[in-house]
Amino acid sequence: MDTSGLQKGATYPEIKARVLEQTGLKVSSLYISQVKQKCGLEVRENHHKATSENTKQPQCPPEKEAAIRDALKYFKMT
Repeated sequence: MDTSGLQKGATYPEIKARVLEQTGLKVSSLYISQVKQKCGLEVRENHHKATSENTKQPQCPPEKEAAIRDALKYFKMT
């Protein structure tokens, strides 16, 4: 069985569930994507991509970033 096309690590819903379970914080897919980029992890293009250069996106607050990083470590993605 060829498993080369399977995703390594956790899905965004799994990361969201882990963060909510451990900290009680709700995090968005945008925040997860931002933290993954900071960690040097591969992030696929998605609907959160800015449509123009001047578009401002909310930045992940430090407490949520720490919770997401903990979840990424839990799933052995970092």
